[in-house]
Amino acid sequence: MDILLDFLRNNDTQHLYIVGDFIDGWALKNSWYWDDSYNVLIQKLLRKSRKHTQISYITGNHDEFLLQFTGNRFGTLTLAERAIHQAADGQRYLVIHGHQFDGLVHCNRSLEKLGSHLYDWILDLNLYLNRARRRLGFGYWSFASYLKLKAKSAVQYVTRYEEAMIEMAKRAEVDGIICGHIHRPEVRKLGDLTYLNCGDWVENCTALVEDFDGRIQLLRLSDPASRLPVQAPQKDDEEDFVRSAAHQGPSTVAL
Repeated sequence: MDILLDFLRNNDTQHLYIVGDFIDGWALKNSWYWDDSYNVLIQKLLRKSRKHTQISYITGNHDEFLLQFTGNRFGTLTLAERAIHQAADGQRYLVIHGHQFDGLVHCNRSLEKLGSHLYDWILDLNLYLNRARRRLGFGYWSFASYLKLKAKSAVQYVTRYEEAMIEMAKRAEVDGIICGHIHRPEVRKLGDLTYLNCGDWVENCTALVEDFDGRIQLLRLSDPASRLPVQAPQKDDEEDFVRSAAHQGPSTVAL
């Protein structure tokens, strides 16, 4: 949470996409818990909205309780199931959480929720492991990501998921797809289309950022040496300066 708040505090953008699962409705339904830092995060987003940052909240499976409000606008914030983003270079991307193409969601909701509870347990273990690593002077390490990379079936699942996302992009007649859901940050070409997964802010602390030329890169904030790979437009470049509503930071960010 601290890394996400620091990122939002130090970077403004014209357009911010929240690519689903921002609020864990499943966990809140089972046991209500709301930390003060969540209020700070919501206030930070509302402040950005007041500064004319366009915020698109794309609903995921964990925050599906918001589906009834999709299509509505709340100032500069829009709730939607999916959106089309046109980058500065003219490339068009389908923005969607991606749970719609997960067989578990359609075939067995109880199995999916069991997997969610197991994942929460792994994240708790990851928290204690990283506390110990910090005491020993080591950096952040994701136990959950390690397990995914080691599990052959998980690797096969990721491959099938990426292929399904690309097929969806083809049907939407766009140049690429921006998604999340599987907590596996990635930017790569699959054929003629581009697959972009923004990852998450639980185990990876990653985001997708677009510069003012339309280049989209993956930013890893868990790495202390990581720096924002885009630069603010210079004031002597009037055209780009006008395009930057906040006068700093990336053109577009997907969380």
